Amino acid sequence: MASVSTKGIEMKETEVILKTDDVRVRIMALDPYEIADWHYHRQVSDHIFCLAGTIIVRMQNPDREIRLIPGERSLVQTGRIHRLENCVDFEASYLLIQGVGKYDFNVAS
Repeated sequence: MASVSTKGIEMKETEVILKTDDVRVRIMALDPYEIADWHYHRQVSDHIFCLAGTIIVRMQNPDREIRLIPGERSLVQTGRIHRLENCVDFEASYLLIQGVGKYDFNVAS
């Protein structure tokens, strides 16, 4: 399992399925009760498919919370500030499809 550092933020990447200049498909993991930083992407949308555990996708402007269990998915549109949370006491994993466009990770303040 590799950690991907994005501007000082560690994200657990367990498997890279596809990585091109404008599309990324990866399996990612969150530790028990881990909460990712608020962030956004300028060009790519996040398609999040829960594989294990329970993941909360929180979005801003407008505020929205989506609770995902295995088999459910969520879409975060380009430019929307969001974060993911693992709300269980074991590792949660998800399939993350990002595209189409140049990948970036921008921490929201």
